[in-house]
Amino acid sequence: MEIPEPAKERLLYLLKLLEKGGSATLTSAQIESLAGWSRDSIRKDISYLAADIGKASGYDSAALENAIKKTLRLDRIQKICVVGLGRLGSAYLNFGAFQHGEFELTAGFDANVNRVEILSSPVPLYPTYKMNEVINRFAIEISLLCVPEDQAQLAADKLIAAGIRGIVNFAPVVLKVPPEVAVRNVYVVDELRSLSIRIHTEKA
Repeated sequence: MEIPEPAKERLLYLLKLLEKGGSATLTSAQIESLAGWSRDSIRKDISYLAADIGKASGYDSAALENAIKKTLRLDRIQKICVVGLGRLGSAYLNFGAFQHGEFELTAGFDANVNRVEILSSPVPLYPTYKMNEVINRFAIEISLLCVPEDQAQLAADKLIAAGIRGIVNFAPVVLKVPPEVAVRNVYVVDELRSLSIRIHTEKA
């Protein structure tokens, strides 16, 4: 059964709540209080999981967490890489969340060979001309794209040609990618604008 995108987003948020720990069971009313969704929406979203997670006292928290991970395919380790090792990209090389959990940072790439040789990193670093070889060798699926705006499309093209299936893009540019490649755009100024609009709208 195909799960609608809004339901996937809500299930992902629910997973974050469950990972924080707490009660062994959760009721629809408790989830409604924590997340702000209606109970009907919660029950509908959970019905997509097709798993036996209900109890008389509510949903079994551990079973619900496992069912969400399995349904959203977050129950396996996915290998990722960083492209662009400037301040932002190099910061992600030591990001603690990539040392545990479902995402494993496997490689870093940069067009500047000197930067690759000088940077201290817990993962192997490579010049970008080795991107195709390394991505295929380690079966890397997702990339963090941390290059300047004018280099983003070219870097994305190389990643896609190497077999990357998903890109988190930090450059303020809309990438042109085939439909089978997923892209998430993360640009701080856009996020600040969204917050500013919410703040001023609420004040008004």
